Amino acid sequence: MGDQDYLLLVEDEPVVQEYNKKILERRGYRIRQAFSLAEAKKVFAENPPRAIVLDIQLPDGNGLDFLRELRKTSNAPVLLLTAMGTHDDTVQGLKAGGDDYLPKPYDLDVFLTRVETLMRRASIVPDTLSIGRLRIEPMANKAMLDGEDLHLSSKEASLLAVFAQHPETVLSADFLFQKVWGQDISGDENALRVAISRLRKKLKDSGYTIVVERSEGYIFERE
Repeated sequence: MGDQDYLLLVEDEPVVQEYNKKILERRGYRIRQAFSLAEAKKVFAENPPRAIVLDIQLPDGNGLDFLRELRKTSNAPVLLLTAMGTHDDTVQGLKAGGDDYLPKPYDLDVFLTRVETLMRRASIVPDTLSIGRLRIEPMANKAMLDGEDLHLSSKEASLLAVFAQHPETVLSADFLFQKVWGQDISGDENALRVAISRLRKKLKDSGYTIVVERSEGYIFERE
């Protein structure tokens, strides 16, 4: 495995931590643990994980605050765990950048299935993408043009990574929203339009642009 090919478990309950670690290691996953946000930040700074299982309620803060900060620099898939399972909690978790959400207590088979899905999503994201004069690092939410940082937001970087993997192809709004936001577009395309507009401006002079195909979607193509 590479240095980043591990799953980070962020959970303050020792019994839950050890049980989850044990069953996941039996499935062949490489695991690192953090029992607080401070530990999670330290582990992440030393060596970013491929994916994260994150408990929201931790002794030194709210996991969603950590997730929002994380999304400024990383696109690692995150499964959120919480004892609170209301609709509002789910919405807040997804808005903060979570990829999936599982309320406690949870069924073991469901947990394992969610983790497997999370790791599959992580494994298909390449470490780097190069297209023309652009170099993209999806896991770091970073893109460079001729070696110069484009200073993309996490959503802009995620969009560019998706486009770079499907050049000269019409991608629907639904497809892009699912890939970047991790949920159905639900009829509200404005967030996507805004992100694409900003990304298009930052791609100026890169040799590539994003073209709108009315009623069909968006194409990442050479200018």
